[in-house]
Amino acid sequence: MTGFSVRLLLLSACLSVQSALASDQIPGAPQKKPVALVNGVLHTVSGPVIEAGTIVFDNGRITELGPRMQPPPNADVIDLQGRHVYPGMIESHSQLGLTELSSTRATIDTSEVGLLNPNVTAATAVNPDSELIPVTRANGVLVALSAPSGGLVSGKASLLQLDGWTSVDMTLQRESGLVINWPASFRSSFFGPPSAGGAGGEAGGSQVQELRNLFTDARAWSKARTASPETQRYDIRFASMQPVLAGKVPLIVAADEAEEIQAAVAFGVEQKLQVIIFGGYDAESCAELLRRYQVPVIVSAVHRDPRNDHDDYDAAYTLPERLRKAGIRFCISGSARSETWNTRNLPYQAATAAAYGLPRDEALKSVTLYPAQILGVADRLGSLEPGRDATIFVSTGDPLETDSQVTQAWIQGRVVDLNSRHTQLAGKYGEKFRRLNEGR
Repeated sequence: MTGFSVRLLLLSACLSVQSALASDQIPGAPQKKPVALVNGVLHTVSGPVIEAGTIVFDNGRITELGPRMQPPPNADVIDLQGRHVYPGMIESHSQLGLTELSSTRATIDTSEVGLLNPNVTAATAVNPDSELIPVTRANGVLVALSAPSGGLVSGKASLLQLDGWTSVDMTLQRESGLVINWPASFRSSFFGPPSAGGAGGEAGGSQVQELRNLFTDARAWSKARTASPETQRYDIRFASMQPVLAGKVPLIVAADEAEEIQAAVAFGVEQKLQVIIFGGYDAESCAELLRRYQVPVIVSAVHRDPRNDHDDYDAAYTLPERLRKAGIRFCISGSARSETWNTRNLPYQAATAAAYGLPRDEALKSVTLYPAQILGVADRLGSLEPGRDATIFVSTGDPLETDSQVTQAWIQGRVVDLNSRHTQLAGKYGEKFRRLNEGR
């Protein structure tokens, strides 16, 4: 077989994989006139529940809401007949759009080669036609943070609204945080000599020093570039670090053990940077430190096993409530359980936390208002208030309950197609068994 034939075969295979995995849902059209949802139960999240309420949105934004309001005369009126309205849920860490099938390398674009990749941005690689996006939003999860992985500095995570023709259409916040995987062995840098095990501690300390060098070199490059732009060579890695150094983009640091969390916070204080902890299994034991420096925690999952042999069986389930009692800002993700294919189950992560002590209203906030606040988009998402994006959904009941169904949704006022691969297969095999029963 000639080289050209091999290349043609590989190209055909890639195109076949991509076409087989492409979603055929058509993105919603821009809103053309006001929409009024009447006779619904409005769960504002940031305030009281409004019974028999009306919510109006126009040009993609909520304009007004209240009990028994008269809708505008030119609005499309939809009678909800007592159904419930919620702000779209937010998955605060995932790899949606970056991974399709974990067993198929051609559908995975989560990491770059090398240890330090601050110049990588998730939004650049997002596949807007992923089959997993319609599946996710069909359960009320309308916004998701998509984050790169791998190496020490993975790159920047991007906040996506789960509807759009292109990744640009979907990107709500291109640079939401610089993802750092904190070295597991770091004691040589922050707590004296390396820990027992020698090589592990030294390796961790070496990687922390690499982090320091990256930030130091990026600052030095910026000064030199400002002083002499004609002679200072452009460096894409250092240039991409400038929003982080300016405090405009936080660090999202993956850390679970107490010593890792303490070291990550210490690094942020040393570098004068905002830090968000992702994982946070031992965050309760670092409560005073996290409160002092106002460091929030993205709980990487509630549905996960205990990390230590001596932990209670429900340690992960009770973590959100323990963080709340300790006064630590937090939100709930399902990422440690599944970065992509089960992102739709985010509300049930919060529901389990509620079953193990977290107040019900706090559980709802943990997947709506709190992630919006932590990611700096609470002026647009996470609650039902005038001026917020009309990124909302209608449900037959409490979305934290598995028997509730999402019946309608809008993203920035655009109607969302709630069909997905799951509903198509349900219809297909429902028809199959209907025909089999007819033949009996």
